Amino acid sequence: MGILKKQFNLDGKVALITGASKGIGKSIARGLAECGAKVVVSSRKQAAVDAVAEEFKADGLEATGIACHVGDDTQRKNLIEATIQQYGGVDILVNNAATNPIFGPLVNGEGAIFDKIMNVNVKACMLLANRCFPSMKERGGGSIINIASVEGLKPSAGLGMYSISKAAVIMLTQSQAKEWGAFNIRSNAICPGLIQTKFSATLWKNEKVLNQVEKHLPLKRMAQPDEMAGLALFLAADASSYCTGGVYTADGGHMIAG
Repeated sequence: MGILKKQFNLDGKVALITGASKGIGKSIARGLAECGAKVVVSSRKQAAVDAVAEEFKADGLEATGIACHVGDDTQRKNLIEATIQQYGGVDILVNNAATNPIFGPLVNGEGAIFDKIMNVNVKACMLLANRCFPSMKERGGGSIINIASVEGLKPSAGLGMYSISKAAVIMLTQSQAKEWGAFNIRSNAICPGLIQTKFSATLWKNEKVLNQVEKHLPLKRMAQPDEMAGLALFLAADASSYCTGGVYTADGGHMIAG
């Protein structure tokens, strides 16, 4: 096997992806599975993750579905325990599940909504990684990939609380990288721009908003979920063995646009 093929080969690795029943999470799960990983597809509903796992299996990939609402600590604990029971450990954790139940100015925000956003978008990422830590340490290392957002780097109108949560995810990533590097556990963040998913439908289904966004972007278009899979593969694989604490944008040039 050539050097690059070996560096991107995930044979024998176990990857757990949250929010993986659709969108970015599903695309990342498929990409990792296609490169040899045994993938755990997780999302809130068992029927949804089973459907994705069966779809992958029909294509000759190794996958299992384990339902989990990442905002619930008991379910988080069960997710990690079930993954280890099924596959023996965890090598790759992709924290993709997120929520954004509000669009509007910060002044209209309420404490309960803020708590929900932070619980799912930040707290769950930290505690899931903490539960994976012993297994990764025992297995000689691992890769944590936190799906943040360009909103965590440059806020947009109406997305203030979401932006705050994603900025926290970026700092969580760097803190994990600093504390866990000695155990060969790497943590990196991906910051997508506008991706055509159900999660972002409020934005791209508004033709006026979409036109404004695409006009602003150097690449003049929004992305498809599959365009996030390659970067996730790089960060999951040995190809990125010297990368930790990194913040990688995949945003069509949003961060450099005027």
